Amino acid sequence: MQQWRLTVREPDDRVGRDEGTRLDAARIGAELGERATLLQFSSAFCQPCRATRRTLGEVAAMVEGVAHIEIDAEDHLALVRELEVVRTPTVLVLDAAGAIVRRASGQPRKADVIAALGAAVRD
Repeated sequence: MQQWRLTVREPDDRVGRDEGTRLDAARIGAELGERATLLQFSSAFCQPCRATRRTLGEVAAMVEGVAHIEIDAEDHLALVRELEVVRTPTVLVLDAAGAIVRRASGQPRKADVIAALGAAVRD
């Protein structure tokens, strides 16, 4: 199984390029969470995407004000290209304002998602 890597904001990494990018309900097709949003890019035949959906759904249910939104990457190619999503699953953790604060690819562990979410809620 592939390890899920959290990426933190640093000037030379992909999240650094996401800095300043804000996503809203109109762009992603669903309302953001009051406190944070777990935005998952998936594809139809992606096995890890199904497990990721379960994990993110469980975490979102545990924390009030957190939404889990899943986007089919094939149906949203412009957004996928803009955000440089190169594989599925890719998860973006958004703060309450829709700013991307964390990014990860691959199947996550629940503890990693909780840690990333904690950083989004604090930031």
